[in-house]
Amino acid sequence: MRCVIAGGGTGGHLFPGIAVAEAFVEREKGNEVLFIGTERGIEARVLAGGGFPLKTIRAMPIQGRSFVGKMKAFWNLPKAVSEAVSILRGFDPQVVLGVGGYASGPALVAAFLLGTKRAIHEQNVIPGMTNRALKRLSQRVFVSFEETKRYFPEKKTVVTGNPVRQEIAARLLERNVNLKKERGDRFTLLIFGGSAGAHRINEAMIEALDPLQEIKVSLRIIHQTGREDADLVSRRYQEKGFDALVRPFFEDMATNYRLADLVICRAGASTIAELAVGGRPAILIPYPYAAHGHQLINAQKLSESGAARMIREEELSGTTLGQSVLHLYGHPEELRAIGEAIQKVGRPRAAQEIVDQCYALVKG
Repeated sequence: MRCVIAGGGTGGHLFPGIAVAEAFVEREKGNEVLFIGTERGIEARVLAGGGFPLKTIRAMPIQGRSFVGKMKAFWNLPKAVSEAVSILRGFDPQVVLGVGGYASGPALVAAFLLGTKRAIHEQNVIPGMTNRALKRLSQRVFVSFEETKRYFPEKKTVVTGNPVRQEIAARLLERNVNLKKERGDRFTLLIFGGSAGAHRINEAMIEALDPLQEIKVSLRIIHQTGREDADLVSRRYQEKGFDALVRPFFEDMATNYRLADLVICRAGASTIAELAVGGRPAILIPYPYAAHGHQLINAQKLSESGAARMIREEELSGTTLGQSVLHLYGHPEELRAIGEAIQKVGRPRAAQEIVDQCYALVKG
């Protein structure tokens, strides 16, 4: 069977798509996956390394653009649909899965015009604009949260969870026989703000080093800063005498998750799915400018159920962050309860469930 996965733009859209693609090619020998994206999206960089082929179309974003920018995007839409039609005719897939992002729309419209089976996946609690628009054209809708079902037609909506890439899921689900040896005796903090880092989180962590002095000898820090802040953050840790591994970007996030006693991070849907599969307690600092307030809603949902701690960015400081870390360090039973609560949200077989549903859709 052949499958097209359309969308991307950000890791939050692309990485669940990659997880589904991995599950799809494992499902049956001879299965093929083609991605449709754009040259400006993260997919052009990530998929360039191999694994899955990518075809690009000249789709343009609409959300967050000026009036002129929106008019250009709408004017360009027929061309993007035409390009997608050409790609689908050449690849001849049995199913097209949209994972969000502005390349998803033209590809699903093209699949509709060609009579190809169509499905979409929504990662966040509140659906994005593209998936809201595509719900009538789609024959299956996969959502990550029970609360999201109310935004889509009930009969064709399935709660699958948010797919997590195999390399991360497998590592996080390994038996914990050697975990104590891997972690050592020190309390490990993992800090990151996405692949590009998060300057505000980096700043707050530097400011938090003074209140964290009292547990410095018991603390180990793994910090993904992004390119711009790497030298500054590394220097501050050295000046304050903290044991910290600082990198602009880590290729092996699965091992970092596994080592972490506590994670400090944003609240994107893919990050939350990874935390949930691994049962990792976290202090979530939602990005305040995410479309539709996605990250704040994601973080609030977990915080209200005791599955994470949340600090809004407007409340973020070295003091609030440092005090939160100190509290959880000093209350291991609370830390353990948070990890157990978020693990209940995890759906480690989300990718396989989506593939199963796609097979059912194709075979009727």
